[in-house]
Amino acid sequence: MFEQGSGNLIKIAEALVELLNETDDDKKLSITKHIEDLEHKGDDITHQIFLELGKNFITPFDREDIHLLATVIDDIADYIHDSSTRIQLYKIHNITPAIKQMGDLILQGCQDLDKAIRELKNLKNLRVIAESCVRINSMENQADAVFKRAVADLFDYEPDAKIIIKYKEVLAALETATDKCEDAANVIESILVKHA
Repeated sequence: MFEQGSGNLIKIAEALVELLNETDDDKKLSITKHIEDLEHKGDDITHQIFLELGKNFITPFDREDIHLLATVIDDIADYIHDSSTRIQLYKIHNITPAIKQMGDLILQGCQDLDKAIRELKNLKNLRVIAESCVRINSMENQADAVFKRAVADLFDYEPDAKIIIKYKEVLAALETATDKCEDAANVIESILVKHA
């Protein structure tokens, strides 16, 4: 189920990147709807994990870690969905290079998270898991830098306060998605430490 969740995250992140590179408004609306559908699918997977957690006495790793990892995967999907919704609601037509870069970083983080989760099943390739977690941490640091620079540029070069607020809101949701990727990596690292 975790693999289903992380696989779904990749699809959501790919749809986000597609949205950020699309110029046709009708297609943007369709992609945003697709992201929403994938987010709902992620919710279903999370609920299923929680149901199984309640039914099973023996779990592959700590119950708290299972709950935390499922929650953080769901959070990543929520913030990607939130970002796409804000782009539509705020009528943001000019997708800046910084926003595109944030989308690419989110996709990278989701791909690395999926790699790590697929190795959790047997915990044999600890190096692969650890390397994925390191890459996620690095991605989150890059995203922080992109976010800070983009917000600073808004304040320096954008005279319209409403536009500053709109773009800052979108950037903040994207940046939070990268934070949640790092949170997921931290949970996975905690699982590794307990199984070392």
